[in-house]
Amino acid sequence: MEAAIEVASNLRPEDRREVEEGHGVDPMECLTYAAQKGSCVYFTTPNGKTAGMAGVDPGGQIWMLCTPDIHDYPIWFARQAKRYVESRTDKLLWNIVDKRNVVHLKLLRFLGFKFLRELKHGPNNLSFIEFCRVFRCPSKSSK
Repeated sequence: MEAAIEVASNLRPEDRREVEEGHGVDPMECLTYAAQKGSCVYFTTPNGKTAGMAGVDPGGQIWMLCTPDIHDYPIWFARQAKRYVESRTDKLLWNIVDKRNVVHLKLLRFLGFKFLRELKHGPNNLSFIEFCRVFRCPSKSSK
């Protein structure tokens, strides 16, 4: 819960804009709710600051919100995010991202997500991009 409050209180401006303008929700409410459900993880930088939170909701809907601290350790953060995504056992991860959030678009590309289509979303009818990542089952060798 402490990490949820810290992240919600210190969101990157692009992340805050995506949550508030794009989805019409309060970051504090959605992050503390996710923390109460226990369906999320948080990332702490090498200097001890909370860099972000992420989670996967039922059905494979993945999400992440970050603080400006990701910019102090961009390679470290990208590797932590990749480790999290690779650890998931879901066959499909998906969601939408605000088209204006270029840092997250770049991160999603690095994490192996594919961009599917642009769509209008939320109370302000903003441009979002739908993305997904399909994990292949290991092929069984035939004998």
